[in-house]
This record gives sequence, C-alpha cells and structure tokens, in this order.
Amino acid sequence: MEINWKDVFLNDLTFTFATEIVVRTLIMFLLILTLLRLSGKKGVRQLSIFEVAIIIGFGSAAGDPMFTKDIAIIPSVIVLITILLLYRGITWVAAKSEAFESILEGKPMYVIEDGQFVLTDEDLTFAKDEFLAELRQQSIEHLGQVRVAILETTGNVSFYYYNDDDTKPGMPVLPKVYNLKSENIPDQGDYACTYCGNVTHIKVSQHQCGRCKKKEWVKAIDTLRLT
Repeated sequence: MEINWKDVFLNDLTFTFATEIVVRTLIMFLLILTLLRLSGKKGVRQLSIFEVAIIIGFGSAAGDPMFTKDIAIIPSVIVLITILLLYRGITWVAAKSEAFESILEGKPMYVIEDGQFVLTDEDLTFAKDEFLAELRQQSIEHLGQVRVAILETTGNVSFYYYNDDDTKPGMPVLPKVYNLKSENIPDQGDYACTYCGNVTHIKVSQHQCGRCKKKEWVKAIDTLRLT
C-alpha cells in the first residue's frame, strides 16, 4: 500500500486557507489570553483540578476554529464566554460557602506528621517517588527533618520543619541511600520503614513494622537540614 504524502501533510490545503488559519489562530489565541486574564488567575501553579477542567474547556473550544474550515469563530466565542461566566459564577458561590468549596476543590491533605507518612484507609493520591522528588527539591534529606507536610488542593506541598535541636532519625529520600532498602537487616541499628517512615531500633535480620505491618526497611539517618 503506497502512502500519499501529499494527503498526509497537505490534503486539500490551499494558500488562502493557510492564511485563514493564521488569522483564526491569532484571533483565538488573543481571545484565550483575554479570557484567562478576566478569570483572575495569575499562573499555572495556582490552578486547582476545577480550574484545570476550565482550561481544557477553553482549549477545546478555541482549538477547532483555528484550523477547521466548517467551524466559525463566533460560536466558539459564545462557548468561551459561557465557560468564563460559569467559572466566575461557581467561584463566587465557592467563596460564599466553605462546604461547596470543599466539594469543588477538595481539602488539603496531611502527608507527613512527626517525621512519618500519615496512614489512611485509602492509598495516597500521588506516587511516592514523585513525592520523594518534591522533598529533595526542598533540600530535605530525610523525613526526620519534617514536622508536617500538607498536600494543598493546588498540588503544591507545604512543609513545616523541625528545629535542628528537634531533628530526629528518619527515612532517607536520596536515591542512592533509599534504594538500599531491604527486608533483611544486615546489622542492628535504627531503621526506617519504607512504607510509613516509622523508625525502629532493630536487632533481628527481619522485622515487621509495628505501625503499618510492612517488612521493608532502610537505614535511618539523622543529618540536619541544609538551609
């Protein structure tokens, strides 16, 4: 079967329609920028799940008219304005009602307390490797340096640290150290459970965590946080 490369790259594209695509794209792009400015958001890092859905709606409504000849710009503008009014209306209601805001945005979630992962009945809604990377980006070497970590509704993580005098042994987060985890304990000492971060002085070759009942451990460290 021979591939028609002209159909793949050009199809029935003409110079006139190519020029029209450029004009359509400029118009829709400027319109999106204007509507995002009117929405009141300052940056992507501040977006919640609800706001991400709004952005996706904006993109879907604005994208098709940029290159589809049969779709006019005005209907898409109506869609975009409707989405914007919906967003402003919902955020107004959320500002008046904490219960509605909680349903819409979710609630901040405690991830670390007292140098240990918070255990819940349900699995945490993020990958542990991703969270350990977030810890490293904050110059955190082990969980014993962290008093509290809160996963905000925007996806950011807020950290509250122990003072140097209060820092205690914790689960290391540096890859070369963390990857030494094992169910077999080579010698006695302070070890951190890799599932919940619980630190225990272990003497036997295998040990079950008294907090989460897991059996995988890594040598705990107690270095101070670099600031």
